[in-house]
Amino acid sequence: MAATTHSSAVPGTTTTLAPDPARAARVVVVGDGPLTIDDVVDVARHGARVRLADAAVGSMAASRAVVEGLADDDRPHYGVSTGFGALARRHIPAERRAQLQLSLVRSHAAGSGPEVEREVVRALQLLRLATLATGRTGARPVVAQTYAAMLDAGITPVVREFGSLGCSGDLAPLAHVALAALGEGEVRDATGALVPAADALATAGIAPLALREKEGLALINGTDGMLGMLCLALHDLRSLLTTADVAAAASVEALLGSDAPFAEDLVAMRPHPGQAASAANLRALLDGSPVVASHRTLDADGRPECTRVQDAYSLRCAPQVHGAARDTLDHAATVAGRELASAIDNPVVTVDGRVESNGNFHGAPVAYVLDFLAIAAADVASMSERRTDRFLDKARNEGLPPFLADDPGVDSGLMIAQYTAAGIVSELKRIAAPASVDSIPSSAMQEDHVSMGWAGARKLRRAVDGLGRVLAIELLTATRALDLRCDGGPLHPARGTGAVRDLVRTAAAGPGPDRHLAPEIEAVTHLVTTGAVTAAASAAVGHLA
Repeated sequence: MAATTHSSAVPGTTTTLAPDPARAARVVVVGDGPLTIDDVVDVARHGARVRLADAAVGSMAASRAVVEGLADDDRPHYGVSTGFGALARRHIPAERRAQLQLSLVRSHAAGSGPEVEREVVRALQLLRLATLATGRTGARPVVAQTYAAMLDAGITPVVREFGSLGCSGDLAPLAHVALAALGEGEVRDATGALVPAADALATAGIAPLALREKEGLALINGTDGMLGMLCLALHDLRSLLTTADVAAAASVEALLGSDAPFAEDLVAMRPHPGQAASAANLRALLDGSPVVASHRTLDADGRPECTRVQDAYSLRCAPQVHGAARDTLDHAATVAGRELASAIDNPVVTVDGRVESNGNFHGAPVAYVLDFLAIAAADVASMSERRTDRFLDKARNEGLPPFLADDPGVDSGLMIAQYTAAGIVSELKRIAAPASVDSIPSSAMQEDHVSMGWAGARKLRRAVDGLGRVLAIELLTATRALDLRCDGGPLHPARGTGAVRDLVRTAAAGPGPDRHLAPEIEAVTHLVTTGAVTAAASAAVGHLA
């Protein structure tokens, strides 16, 4: 498969990650218990193959028999013999029901705007497949098998940015996927080329679906888009929050800050698990640092005591902010785990054979945590940018050159790199405003309260992308400061921060006259988003949380 876009469709967020061959080689079994976040990432981003569990095929066949048993019933059954939404009270005669399902998919494939990233569409399609495989939707096994075949063939339906209100599921995005399975609309093939869906299916040897009762509804009624983006964001933020600790450690060291506030007994007085994990990372990264030791003296009892009484909050309170973000991430992961174990459709076929309408498609549980994570990402980025700014001010950087410039006045150093970080942080603060507090009634007031979870997921992707870039700029700045601090003298960084400094030097040169900075920022951003920074630090000091 082609490289997968790992960013928002908004111009300016263009970080890409190539698929990992080891993860692409996996086979993810669908329908044999809930999927995991790693399953979603492997299929969506890395192109892992999928297989439908035998038990799922049997379960789907059993529930399909229930739906077919209702097809000839004189009583109306939503989605089987009625219209949808505000038209749910209209009875549809048997000879029109295939057209009903086709019309549903065609009319709901009404998205607009830029294309959504390939990894998001694949995640959405996988998660809809997972719900089909529960046997609670009443769809035939061939429907799930077609989705699995499309994923394995690398056929990615074109889904547009706008169209979902996050209630009755991600209707428009899911409808675009369903339309492609019917052989209509456009898709991206495995090479990324834009081709008609019918041609892509024919090339892959996949027969287009012909929908029967209930199946069109089963394909579009779920939170799969917002959940897929949540899973991808959770995976990425795990690494980025560890990277934030790495960047903070390098900044504390290079700004001659104290590691005393990170002591285990002090942190334990406020027993938040995320704070404890972050502080432990900082202690490990700064352990044995000659730079930190250089501004310690011995107290009256002969114990080393830092001469720095109180550092700025952006240094001293890093575990508290990074830790709060970690705890927010853990809460969001709990919600994602519950959602991955769910069968979301309306109506559903219950285990005892009832067909019941319900409200499980409402996106509020996912929408809330998407907004929580955008707030956390904005705040971690904001603290990172403040540390970057501190390096550039000669009144606050403890003897380093203004802007870390080679010849201040002639050279501007990293002045404008900080502008870039500040601009991104300002954007992240704007998009941290929650989407889930909004609601726009639709479907003639039948759907009179919606979650806006898709919108929350879209802006979270921008927030994740922005956080990675801000952390990269802090690392670029802190490692240059470490080089200036240690150049020609007896000092050198700690093992962890030194390993990261060495890694950054493979992508960006050290101190010197002004040069084109944009390529270096992009190169260090790549080290951040691929996990290379955390890997280098962990290799030097042991596992980082």
